[in-house]
Amino acid sequence: MVIFDHLGRKLFLKDTPKRIISLVPSQTELIVDLGLKESLQGITKFCVHPKELRKEKKIVGGTKTIHLDRIKALRPDIILCNKEENTKEIVTALEKIAPVHVSDVSSISQSLQLILDYGELFNVEKEAESLVSKIANKLKNLSEKLQDKKWESCVYLIWKDPYLAAGSDTFINELLLLNKLENKILQTRYPEVSLAQLESYSSDLLLLSSEPYTFKDNHVEDLKNNGFNAIKVDGEYFSWYGSRLEKAIDYFNDSVAQFSTSK
Repeated sequence: MVIFDHLGRKLFLKDTPKRIISLVPSQTELIVDLGLKESLQGITKFCVHPKELRKEKKIVGGTKTIHLDRIKALRPDIILCNKEENTKEIVTALEKIAPVHVSDVSSISQSLQLILDYGELFNVEKEAESLVSKIANKLKNLSEKLQDKKWESCVYLIWKDPYLAAGSDTFINELLLLNKLENKILQTRYPEVSLAQLESYSSDLLLLSSEPYTFKDNHVEDLKNNGFNAIKVDGEYFSWYGSRLEKAIDYFNDSVAQFSTSK
């Protein structure tokens, strides 16, 4: 059995993988939602959905640091990684243990394709197609709901000290556009920005993410005191792809007024 991952790398598999290790939180959630929880052998400490999973499965490290001995002991048939979440060095080391599938997701269409890819890879095509259909219908309904919403400009911060923003060619940017939010940061993926630069962008909204840095109410107030229209947003719904996208659309439906200056 020969398959290709999102980087065009060829993987050789003896059969449908039955023992899975996932080193990407959003992909771990997707595997569970496709009905493959029992096949999941190892996960990261950041795989927080579903909530009970870290008590049930072996923790093999994080996304940037892993325990190769633990992974090897679990005898995986396949290891799931992501181009952005995991390093090239990690992938190279893991390939000595088992085939490594590397995803590359920076758009909604790529997220839906990953679901279908996993459906084929793990022989759960019907489950994958059903999930994609649900997401597609919700996307259509959200688009219709936002048809008359005016565009707002924004900056989306993911880190503090220094401030880091989500730029172009990111999944976050794709979901901002879905909500008719025009990202002011377009030059690079995650640039460092100063307070002065933030002021120069003159954006309608300054979105403070709950992850990877957890912005708190006092951060919102500090920025408001500096003249910014700052609000906190749930980072999982803006950055997790896969099955989380279905829940994200529900969140966006409930937050339409929040993402607008014309309330």
